[in-house]
Amino acid sequence: MTLVTTPMYQATTRLFVSTTAGNSVTDIYQGNRFSQERVISYTELLMGQTLAQRTVDKLGLPMTGDQLKSRVKASAKPDTVLIDLAVQDESPVRARDIANTISDEFVVMVRELETPENGSTPDARVVVEQRASIPADPVVPRTGMNLMAGLAFGLVLGVGLAVLRDLLDNTVKEAKNLEDITGAGVVGTIPLDKERRKTPAIAFESDNSAIAEAFRKLRTNLQFLAVDNPPRVIVITSSVPSEGKSTTAINLALVLAEAEHNVVLVDGDMRRPSLDKYLDLVGTVGFSSVLSGAVSLDEALQKTRFPGLTVLTSGAIPPNPSELLGSQSARMLLNELRSKFDYVIVDSTPLLAVTDAAILAAAADGVLIIARHGHTKRDQLAHAVESLQNVGAQPLAAVFSMMPARGSSSYTYQYTYYGEAPNALRAPKKVAAAPPTSKPVPTDGALDTSDAASQSASETETSRSGGRRRRQDD
Repeated sequence: MTLVTTPMYQATTRLFVSTTAGNSVTDIYQGNRFSQERVISYTELLMGQTLAQRTVDKLGLPMTGDQLKSRVKASAKPDTVLIDLAVQDESPVRARDIANTISDEFVVMVRELETPENGSTPDARVVVEQRASIPADPVVPRTGMNLMAGLAFGLVLGVGLAVLRDLLDNTVKEAKNLEDITGAGVVGTIPLDKERRKTPAIAFESDNSAIAEAFRKLRTNLQFLAVDNPPRVIVITSSVPSEGKSTTAINLALVLAEAEHNVVLVDGDMRRPSLDKYLDLVGTVGFSSVLSGAVSLDEALQKTRFPGLTVLTSGAIPPNPSELLGSQSARMLLNELRSKFDYVIVDSTPLLAVTDAAILAAAADGVLIIARHGHTKRDQLAHAVESLQNVGAQPLAAVFSMMPARGSSSYTYQYTYYGEAPNALRAPKKVAAAPPTSKPVPTDGALDTSDAASQSASETETSRSGGRRRRQDD
């Protein structure tokens, strides 16, 4: 508003109202009261149409009387006979001229109104006590006030929108809400990592980032879910697409393989398979190929560059994925994989899109349901859990994916014994010199400094030999 408002300059004059009074105290008091009463009426005349039109005609202003009337403001101080006149205009010079002209014309108007018909001296008169000068700075816009008002309005509007958005937000953001809807505990929170969009697989043998540690914690929590009967065939699913389901399945399999488990990762999404692309594998032969009898299971399994991880890709996309996954052959295949591997991780379709994930969940030991923080809606998640319950499957646990990062993006750990400083801060130990032997050790000359290992071994053997000789001498 400050930028678009036309600057306006204000010129002011001051008028003095006086009346004819006698010499007695009573006459003087009545004269003052008469002047104060006149002031109120005079302020209205100053802002009237007649005086404004007279000024327009005299100065030849490019505006009407009504337009000038809106720019004139007169005010009187209480219990005084002073009138302040203020005029605003785009030009500082014209503002001064208008203010002075209105004041002069008002003096003439009062003389005309207050003069009796017989021509005697009027009882009241107005004098221009202070004439207007050219204003230096504009009074409109009020930049400081506008900025403060904009700041206050923006703050109120921002808080209001934030509260409204929070009230209307139907997404899952709290672990308690996720547990209440799924009926299962939250076993992991996977932070948002933009690098996973390019490379979903994490190299756990050399990665200690926040997301790698989150998957290690997820692995630990899964191993404590059912101690007596731990789940070995786990289906990974979500309510809707783009919730990090495939990335979670890949890295869960990798982190289990890091713990020296024999893991197979199965692409159970026969509609939009992705594991072959993420892991650079052959996708034309896989799950559907084995179920159709085209190849055997051993021929379809593919080793990866990650130790301990084998992958069964989706294979050729069939025309009837739901019927194929719900067949007895699919159950037998999962049981065969269970007998060959420690863990079978199945990456399936979203639950609300198709029924494939629910069919696979009925044949698995448990379902790990993924919810994206601030993205998955509560009603979507509730419908997804309901679809699992309809086939007799219950979520084994829930996982928050793409959690907004708070703080450092990576963590490093230093493991020390109690009472010891970290390795980086620990002072190097001083190696004590070998005690002198009672008999000289025969040598063939100087040690070969080109072989540090041989030198260290020779010094160690010399020290041990000297110790044995001392014990024999004693």
